[in-house]
Amino acid sequence: MAETTNISIRMDPELKKQADALFNALGMNLSTAFNIFVRQSLREGGIPFEIKLENPNKETIAAMIEAERIAKDPAVKGYSDLDELFKDLKA
Repeated sequence: MAETTNISIRMDPELKKQADALFNALGMNLSTAFNIFVRQSLREGGIPFEIKLENPNKETIAAMIEAERIAKDPAVKGYSDLDELFKDLKA
């Protein structure tokens, strides 16, 4: 295992809490995220990239809500058999 050293970073407690939640959602901790940032910064010679969660835009959110509404609507015919679906599509 590679040798490591500790560093101390001052950060607003609420900012750290939000960063911890974000990086946890991305499958890493703050230390890992910082190491990724530093390594890539050195490769690129500057601030190289954004790591972010993909938040759906308003149009996508509206489509998701509509799909959920349709799925729960008893008046909308559902299919458990692909042959039946294709038969209705051809009609």
